[in-house]
Amino acid sequence: MSVHFIGAGPGAPDLITLRGRDILARCEVCLYAGSLVHRDILGHCPPSARKVDTAPMSLDEIVDEFRAAHTAGHDVARLHSGDLAIWSAVGEQMRRLDEIGIPYTLTPGVPAFAAAAAALRRELTLPEVAQSLVLTRTSGRASAMPPGETLAAFAKTGATLALHLSVHVLENVVEELKPRYGSDCPVAVIYRASWPDERVVAGTLADIKDRVDAQPMERTALILVGKVLGATDFRDSALYDPDYRRRYRDGGG
Repeated sequence: MSVHFIGAGPGAPDLITLRGRDILARCEVCLYAGSLVHRDILGHCPPSARKVDTAPMSLDEIVDEFRAAHTAGHDVARLHSGDLAIWSAVGEQMRRLDEIGIPYTLTPGVPAFAAAAAALRRELTLPEVAQSLVLTRTSGRASAMPPGETLAAFAKTGATLALHLSVHVLENVVEELKPRYGSDCPVAVIYRASWPDERVVAGTLADIKDRVDAQPMERTALILVGKVLGATDFRDSALYDPDYRRRYRDGGG
């Protein structure tokens, strides 16, 4: 018996990976984050599978489900939204499983920032505009930011920023970023990227707060900030330049 942690993707049920879908189809138990995982994904579960919404559960209660499945010899599909590598709360679950000796696997998923970029039809790294993407958030009740991981510090890099779980403090975000990025820096707020009710509000650091106030959003919105969101005169990548010699091309086309 194993617990299979699966990144369910940003929302759209067809954005789960083939591996994740196939594992889900053979597990007798499915634990899923009901507030964030699209219910249609559960259609991949076997008809007889036990499905448990973990949204109202504590960590101890989730671990109890793992124990019960282990005793019964049942594999568990543990669905988390987005990708498991960031803000998934998988770390403490794996620690508990290590302590009690239950094996587990991890299957990555499509992250929310990728779905947001797709909604905008934008690449988040462009030649000589920005070559770095910072995934971050602001302090909240669930987790404070470590010292040094501040918006002001990240803003010094000029990189593209993807701010999760921060739309409720958008005014503070704007004030922190203006000194480095400038009032005219493009910003986009993407609500529930890839869901049927997806919404995009675009603007600049000067007006994004007013634009979002006119279309209120909850915490399931992602903020993207950076020059790449408005850049049109960037140079072509050298990757496809006929004079660029690389391993798979000799420079002759």
